[in-house]
Amino acid sequence: MSFLDCSCISHTTVQSVSIEDRYEDSSHHFLSSAVSDCTLPGALGDDITGLSPEPGHYQLLAELGRGFNNMSQVSMARHTPSGQLVAIKHTNLDECTEEELLQLSNEVLLSRLFRHPNLLTSRLVFSSCCQLWILTPLMSYGSADALLRSYFPDGMSESLMAYLLHGVLKALEYLHQMGYVHRGLKASHILLSGDGRVYLSGLHSVYSMMRDGRRARAVFDMPHHSPALLPWLSPELLRQDLHGYGVKSDIYSLGIVACELVSGRVPFQDMPPTQMLLQKLHGSHCCLMDVAPFPLGKLGGLTVSRSGLDSGIGESVATGSLKHSASAPAPGHAPAAVTTPTTDRPQSPGPKNHSATLHGLVQQCLQQQPEQRPSASALLTHAFFKQVKRHTRDTFLNLMYPAVPLGSPQDDSPVSSPPTPACHAAAATSPLPSDPQGGWDFS
Repeated sequence: MSFLDCSCISHTTVQSVSIEDRYEDSSHHFLSSAVSDCTLPGALGDDITGLSPEPGHYQLLAELGRGFNNMSQVSMARHTPSGQLVAIKHTNLDECTEEELLQLSNEVLLSRLFRHPNLLTSRLVFSSCCQLWILTPLMSYGSADALLRSYFPDGMSESLMAYLLHGVLKALEYLHQMGYVHRGLKASHILLSGDGRVYLSGLHSVYSMMRDGRRARAVFDMPHHSPALLPWLSPELLRQDLHGYGVKSDIYSLGIVACELVSGRVPFQDMPPTQMLLQKLHGSHCCLMDVAPFPLGKLGGLTVSRSGLDSGIGESVATGSLKHSASAPAPGHAPAAVTTPTTDRPQSPGPKNHSATLHGLVQQCLQQQPEQRPSASALLTHAFFKQVKRHTRDTFLNLMYPAVPLGSPQDDSPVSSPPTPACHAAAATSPLPSDPQGGWDFS
């Protein structure tokens, strides 16, 4: 069935996609129990369900990146009636293949199904002529990958890392109990809002384990764009044998992400794919940077994280547009833009001594055999995450220093009108202002 035949999209009129009552299921159990855990005191939330499904009501402020095989443009926009800032991904459906339309359809339908405060879902989806608009809250701090590249090149503190991974585990716990495996967990899919809420994105890679009304023990499907995900994928998923893989595959990916966040480098990233596959299948896993990482010397080299290949909406929104906070602006003048030198930012020391609880967490996640890894629910009770409950909004801001949230551009900044509804017109609008350093990739 074509995506254009889906009831949630109209190819000729603007039509809103609302939340259906038939999904009043077990997701409410997680909402009632998790909202208080993932929102800091004073947080206002990121509700966009009350915004209007009219393209003319949105003023596009800056291009954040492109994605979906470079066919989607992700922009920061302002809802003019309310003044609320949002992120918009708009895609020309006429340029999509049948397979790509099905992928878009799957992402939209999953967004309508899932309800969890740590999952970045699209509650407002509508179409105008051939343009599909997907709106999400603006992730003011961007992705964990963007934070690593811009502010924490030598890795994050264990406190900040625990804060991020705790939110990710809450989202994984929900997905796994709903019968889904994420298959795309990495730092660029971990997003952070301005009020300190952690979101897991990348729903296009989510895969159902339900077969004929029953939950299967294993599935065998290979994720789309899997070459970009190789460093994070589990050995059993890469093996592609008769045993298949299950939700414990995400736990392995969480262990890789933990190494990525604490060191600023992606394990296995510098290996040829064949060597990486052999290393994972033979049980040689990465270690933290305060121990010998690999037994093969130079083959175990690590590179700085550059993982923003498959992000969904909101990834890397803070990479190049975050304001520099080292010096106060002169009266009457706008703050200076961020520049590339990193000497003004506090640098982490090269050698690090990681806690025993962090070592234990990584070791459990990276077990070769899936049945030896703990579940997401079990990991939430791990000693490493006891520190998360001690945080307030003030301590969260201290953890984020020197990063600052992305704000609205200055009033005199150039802006753009919404994309023209002319389906077959080629690039009728002028380009939006974008990151001066470039390199934002949402594909």
